[in-house]
This record gives sequence, structure tokens and C-alpha cells, in this order.
Amino acid sequence: MSKVIRIGTRDSKLALWQAKTVQQKLEDLGYNTKLVPVKSQGDIILDKPLYELGITGVFTKTLDIAMLNGDVDIAVHSMKDVPTQLPKGIIQSAVLKRANTKDILVYKDVDFLNTVGTIATGSLRRKAQWLNKYPNHTVEGLRGNVITRLQKLKDNNWNAAVFAKAGLERIDILPENHIELDWMIPAPAQGAMVVVTLQNDTFSTEAISKLNHQPTEICTHIEREFLRVLEGGCTAPIGASAIINGDSIQFEGVLLSIDGTKKLSVRKSVALSNYKGFGKACALEILDNGGRELMKAIKAAL
Repeated sequence: MSKVIRIGTRDSKLALWQAKTVQQKLEDLGYNTKLVPVKSQGDIILDKPLYELGITGVFTKTLDIAMLNGDVDIAVHSMKDVPTQLPKGIIQSAVLKRANTKDILVYKDVDFLNTVGTIATGSLRRKAQWLNKYPNHTVEGLRGNVITRLQKLKDNNWNAAVFAKAGLERIDILPENHIELDWMIPAPAQGAMVVVTLQNDTFSTEAISKLNHQPTEICTHIEREFLRVLEGGCTAPIGASAIINGDSIQFEGVLLSIDGTKKLSVRKSVALSNYKGFGKACALEILDNGGRELMKAIKAAL
């Protein structure tokens, strides 16, 4: 185990926490490691919504290039940021045990929920689901790492902002003034961390594969397959949640118009042993029930 595994990561506090978690697990197994932080385009350009940057891979491309150039051996990502199609030569080698999948509302007050108000988010999925439930509310754009976004909420006259609970919990900055949004379907693979390696790097791939958590791998596979079949290369307000319950998997997926006025959803279950192709089947049900037309409208709007 003399080779040093160079771990590529974004340089935000949350990304570094994730990378250090992987580093510790590898070192516990006897591997030598080194962290190599880099700054992604998604972290640098904060004055535009993600969908205007070409959201697919905006947080991962820099690390992909570093891997393909031989500057790092592996990369650690929030799985929801990773495109469903990985670059040629890069493979998924481990999905770590999932944390909380829920979205939360960090609020200044909750009275506005019954009247009018303004919430902030940089996510099309969160925006669409919020407007579907609260059509009289205004949604403002919000970009930056989680610490920056919490500060922006304090500095602006918004009532609240939406965050992934897992991210705030991981770096121990979860405010008391929050509520869990049980009705909001999370992003595909929300709360999961994925580690990718170079296909021809058998040493690193074998090492990383020891960290894989199969139940999380199965659930995120279904959610990302649902996403891949629906979006067809276009970003869209899509939520997906797969949960293993004994010998079966419960799935809930949603596709919305950007303004939240249209919502198509699917709820299905399948035997755990038959999970392959389940995400695709759920996506096709959405597409066959108006999803194709809705995706055309979303692509035209973006």
C-alpha cells in the first residue's frame, strides 16, 4: 500500500468534510492518502443561477479534468451534483452510506406561510415545488456554499431559504430555526456521497470499492436512472426518492413545470431483487402521462 491516493475535492467546508471522511476511512484500512482541494466553476461564478451555467457537471468538471490529467487519483462528490453520464475513463467506485435526504426551511418567521412572503433557493426543483404549494409566494435566487447562503439569508429581507439538511448537519451549522419539508421530494441522490476513480487505476478502484454501501448504491441508482431517462440532457425540476423497506423498494418521483403550476408524480414499489430498470420504468410512466410535453416546454423556457 505504498502508493499515496490523492483525493480531489472542492475547497468548500462541506466538500472538505466529505473528502476528509473518505480519507479517514481509507487510512483506517491502511492506505496512504493526500487531500488535493480545487475550486470549481460552480463555486467561482455566484451571480448566475445554476441552470444558466449549464448545471450538468458545473461542480464536478474541474475535478474530472484533474483526474484525467493525472493530478488526482480519486474525487469525492455530493452525488446529487454528479451528471448521470460520467466522462469517459471515470467510473463510480463507491457510494457511502446515505445521510438525511430531506430539504429543510431555515426561517426568520413562519407566519408568512399562511400569507405572502419570499423564500430563497438556487434550485429549480425546490423553486417549482415551493410555488406548486405556495403559488402566492416569491422565490429569489440564492447561490454559494452553505455558509455563504446562510449569511445571505440573514443579510436580505427574505422570510426563509431552503437547504439540504444533510449538508448543514455534516458541518454542524444546522440552525434551531428550521423545519423539515416532508412534502418536498428531494433531489435524486440527495444526502449521498460518491467516490469516482479512473477506470484504468485498479489500485485506487479496489481501495475505494471497500467503502461502498450497497443499500445506498441501489437507491441512488434508481433515483439517478429516473433522472437520466426524464431529463435527456436538460436540467429540469425533478425530485426522486427510493427507500428500501424490508424486501421491497418504495419510490416517489416528481416532474414539475418551472413555475410550479404543473406537476406530474409517480409512486410505485418493487421487490428489492428486481430493482434494475425500476427507475427507468417510473420515468417512462411520467413521460407517457404528459411528461414529454412538459419536458419540451421546460427546454424551450431554458
